[in-house]
Amino acid sequence: MAVRVTRRDFLNGMAVGVGASLIAPGELLAQVDPTLATSAVSSSYYPPTLTGMRGSHPGSFEVAHALAWGGQKPAEYKALDEHYDLVVVGAGISGLAAAWFYRKKMGPDARILMLDNHDDFGGHAKRNEFHHGGRMVLGLGGAQNLEMPDYYSLIAAGLLADLGIDTDAMGANIADDFAMANMESNNALALPGKDGHVTVGGNWLLSMHGMGDYKGMVRALPVAADEQDKLIALFGGDKDYLDDLSLGDKYDYVTTVSYSRFLVDRVGLVADTLPMLDAILRIGNGFTGWNHSVLEGIAGGAPGLRGMGWVGGMVHSLAASAASSYEVCYFADGNASVARLLVHKLIPAVAPEASGFDDIATSRFRYAALDRDYSATRLRLNSTVVGVRQFDDVNVEVDYVQDGNALRVTGKHCILACYNGLIPHLCPELPDRQKEALRYGVKVPLVYANVLLDNGRAFSKLGANLVTCPIDPFTMLSSAPPTTTGGYEPPRGPDDPMVILMMASPTPEPTGDESVRDLLRIGRHKIYATSFDTYEQQVRDQLQSLLGQHGFDHETDIRAITVNRWPHGYAYWYMALDDPEWPEGQAPHEIGRAQFGRISIANSDSEARAYMDAAIEAGWRAVTEQTLRS
Repeated sequence: MAVRVTRRDFLNGMAVGVGASLIAPGELLAQVDPTLATSAVSSSYYPPTLTGMRGSHPGSFEVAHALAWGGQKPAEYKALDEHYDLVVVGAGISGLAAAWFYRKKMGPDARILMLDNHDDFGGHAKRNEFHHGGRMVLGLGGAQNLEMPDYYSLIAAGLLADLGIDTDAMGANIADDFAMANMESNNALALPGKDGHVTVGGNWLLSMHGMGDYKGMVRALPVAADEQDKLIALFGGDKDYLDDLSLGDKYDYVTTVSYSRFLVDRVGLVADTLPMLDAILRIGNGFTGWNHSVLEGIAGGAPGLRGMGWVGGMVHSLAASAASSYEVCYFADGNASVARLLVHKLIPAVAPEASGFDDIATSRFRYAALDRDYSATRLRLNSTVVGVRQFDDVNVEVDYVQDGNALRVTGKHCILACYNGLIPHLCPELPDRQKEALRYGVKVPLVYANVLLDNGRAFSKLGANLVTCPIDPFTMLSSAPPTTTGGYEPPRGPDDPMVILMMASPTPEPTGDESVRDLLRIGRHKIYATSFDTYEQQVRDQLQSLLGQHGFDHETDIRAITVNRWPHGYAYWYMALDDPEWPEGQAPHEIGRAQFGRISIANSDSEARAYMDAAIEAGWRAVTEQTLRS
């Protein structure tokens, strides 16, 4: 994610509407029958193996859209005979962490209910599980990894310890040549050609920073020779593109001019070349270099630091040294295993035979055990909250819709671990200033497709674990994390079935003076308007073009496709070109997360950081707020 860098740091260190295509809000709420009770989950219910459209799947968002777009919600609710010490809205990492922190502080007998609108828990930490050829093959459908866990706060690190997560073991369990974990591994660049993709092997991510045989890799690209010359000069740091500016003026330039404008005006690249340098920003941050400042683009992994004169060269050397110690830890299903570990701690009956960290990846969960009255902690899926209010000094009412039924529970405390933009609709009694702040950020939309292949023979011939495809619908392709953490057995070789992870960002380039928030909204609506059939065709066409020359046949080799769409993906963080520098305590996320009586807010939005540790820390803060009350 992009990082805001201050002038001191620098000088010291160097709308499309889609309601008609969905179920109409009026029709949806007409189905609500307030006399019905909450439904039970069958013993065969197991959402991780579902394919097709996942993530924000059909059925998970219609009730919320009816509320947010039309102010529609049921007029009556069946009051269940259920009162809890804590009701948590949202069972992503923040919500699960909040439940854990609350139980740890208040004791195992504390009654906790978690409500989530999806058919599975974990939020963006989504598990995709396939079974083929007698093997279980895992993919990650959203939140990918633990970044730099050695630098986690005591709160976040303490939760990992509570869960038994051994990050040293995780680092030892991952294959050495996995590109997303090891920057020295082989990651290729592929561009469409008349007879399929032209794939240039080597290490593209390092070549962009002047490492390895970057000149040879650039010369192999199917682009004009003069454009190759410009790329080589940029990557190698052959010139200072800002040599006409003083050090202070350089800071002003790199914080007020877009990265793409720098590439066009100062480096002299043509617009058709920019996607090759944009790709890492699109996947890492969710949008193009036109909405990153120069400094944010470089901080996000794009090239150019060496082209800032001697200061840039010095900082580049320091950055290269720091990169060698950069630690990223993976489970085979991404951070879904963190969510599973939390659920297992909270509700052991969901997997009574599981020991925890050592076998979490291979343990089959019993979803029927999530919501049972014999458990002090309960997790209720397919339940969209539509209203939260404090109705007296000591109680909160929580209204939700589950399977068309309008239901109500009460609690002593409530933590809203959903996304910020929905909260003003859930709690209209909040102060106007707080509601305005909650609406400020726009989540970054993302699409992660997992494709089960009959075998990995064609992919193995690419000689890379990660392929950048800057011109295609899916910008980066990777093998699923080849790790044995959690007891998982990854593919043993190219003859085994494998999963290809395909990552896309739907946020477009600006056509005028749109802010990044405007563009994120456009990307979000694009996701909702794109059918699974369209995504499937994009997957098949791209893989056939990329792998067809290696014997791949999409009609026989693809065994399943799961598309995880996240219209509300990464939390919004502040960008230099669009957002002011707010005084401490006055940024929208700080105003928005203010406690409101017995209601607190916990999500990565409230921290303005799209990271695992931010989600955990938000859960801790909300629990601390609530447990200071009687």
